[in-house]
Amino acid sequence: MRHRAPRARRPRESPPRKASPAKGAPKGAKKAQSAREGSKTDLVLGLLKRSGGVTAKELMKATGWQPHSVRGFLSGTIRKKMGLAVISAKGENGERSYSIKA
Repeated sequence: MRHRAPRARRPRESPPRKASPAKGAPKGAKKAQSAREGSKTDLVLGLLKRSGGVTAKELMKATGWQPHSVRGFLSGTIRKKMGLAVISAKGENGERSYSIKA
């Protein structure tokens, strides 16, 4: 059996790079969006505006969501997308309650 000598390889061309936004570039100003009346977002916002706030269990019961969905909604939609400050406090009974400034 004869062995062939390895072929010389051509240098690979790198694919063209896409332009990426500059790091630390300011993003568009966030404006508080209002939720549609009767939606779950509207329901959650109403509960969060109560004087004593609302517990995660109450939010789960009102929306039918799992605990991780409630926390993700508070973090992603209420805080990040809507730009509202969610205040979290632990009560005397050890239950965490959430509220926003109205």
